[in-house]
Amino acid sequence: MLIIAGSDSGGGAGIQADIKTVTMLGGHAMTAITAITAQNTLGVQAVLPVPTEMVIAQIESCVSDIGIDAVKIGMI
Repeated sequence: MLIIAGSDSGGGAGIQADIKTVTMLGGHAMTAITAITAQNTLGVQAVLPVPTEMVIAQIESCVSDIGIDAVKIGMI
């Protein structure tokens, strides 16, 4: 499964939570990170968007080699 989402430094949401879920269900998680966040249980302190070209490159990298059976989209 390709997960397109933001990274949560606190690990409670975002791509980190998605990876845990896919893995627990027996799937293989691939990722395209759209933003890097500084956040914790109190809230989001900062967000740094990943350039569109880099998000596309991550997706193309997975498609060209591993292949994609499903996509989960989070923060775009």
